[in-house]
Amino acid sequence: MTTSTRPVLALDIGGTKFTAAMVGPDGRPQNPVVVPTPTENVWAACEELLLQAVSAAGVEFDDIEAVGIASAGPVDVVAGTVGPINIAEWYEGFALVDAVRSVLPHATVTLALDGACAALAEHRFGAAQHAENLLGMVVSTGIGGGLVLGGRIVSGRSGNAGHVGHIVVPGSIEPCTCGGVGCVETVASGPNSVRWARENGWTGTTGIELAAAARDAEPVAVAALQRAGVAIGQAVASAAALLDIETAVIGGGFSAAGPALWNPIRETVALHARLDFLRGFTVVPAALGALGTLTGAAALVTDA
Repeated sequence: MTTSTRPVLALDIGGTKFTAAMVGPDGRPQNPVVVPTPTENVWAACEELLLQAVSAAGVEFDDIEAVGIASAGPVDVVAGTVGPINIAEWYEGFALVDAVRSVLPHATVTLALDGACAALAEHRFGAAQHAENLLGMVVSTGIGGGLVLGGRIVSGRSGNAGHVGHIVVPGSIEPCTCGGVGCVETVASGPNSVRWARENGWTGTTGIELAAAARDAEPVAVAALQRAGVAIGQAVASAAALLDIETAVIGGGFSAAGPALWNPIRETVALHARLDFLRGFTVVPAALGALGTLTGAAALVTDA
C-alpha cells in the first residue's frame, strides 16, 4: 500500500531465489521475474533481474521513484548492507542499497528484513488483517521472521528484530551457519529437515519429497516434520509470550508441507502458550504465497 499512484519496484533477496516486480497500490506484483539465487557474480545477476522486472512491467527507468528491498538476514538497514547466511559471496556484507542506487540514482531505496516485509504484507493484505501485533515467520531454505507491532514494522537496532530463526530450541546442539548452536533453523528449515531425515535412513533429497513421504506415512519423514513442527511451535510460543502479540503468520515454501508439520506446530503452541494474556493467540498460514514478500517490500516505501 503506497500513497502514490506510481508503482514501486520491489526486490526480494532469498536463499533459493531472487524475485523482482513492479508493485501497484493494490499490493499486487506485476509480471514478477524470478531467478535462482546465483552462487557467484551475485550483484550482476541481481542488476539484470531489476532490468528484466522493469521491462516486463512496461515501465521506464526514469519513472521509478522508489525501490523496496526485502532481504534474507542478517541485514543492516542503517548501513544499507545485507549479509544473508545462505549467500556466501555476500556473507561478509554487501552494500545492496548503494548498488541499487547506482542503477536508479533518482529513486528512494528502502531496505528491510524479508520476514518483516512478509509480516507487513500479511497485515495489510493477507491473513493478519485483523491483527495490529504479529510475528511473521518464513520457513524455507532458512528460517526468517519479522515483527509488526502497532501496525508498523519494528526494525530494532540494525533491522533484524523478529529474526526468529535464531531462537534457540530447547535441547538442540546442532551447529548453525550463523556460528551459534541449536537455532530453530538448524532443526526446522527445509534443507535441515531433509538432512536429518537422510541421516536417519530416508533416501529422498528435497523438502517437497519429504512432505510427500510424510503424507504417505513414511515413518522417518513423519518424524522429521514432527521434529520441525515442535521446534517452530516452541519458537512461536516463546515469541508470543515475549511480545504479547495476537497472531503468528507462517509462510515460506517448506510451510506448505501439510498437516504433518502444522499439527505439531499448533499442538506445541497450545502446550506452551498458556498465560492468560495469550488466550486467543492464533497461528495461521500466510495467505499471499511466495510473492507476499514483494508486496511487503513495496509497502515499506510508505512506512519509511
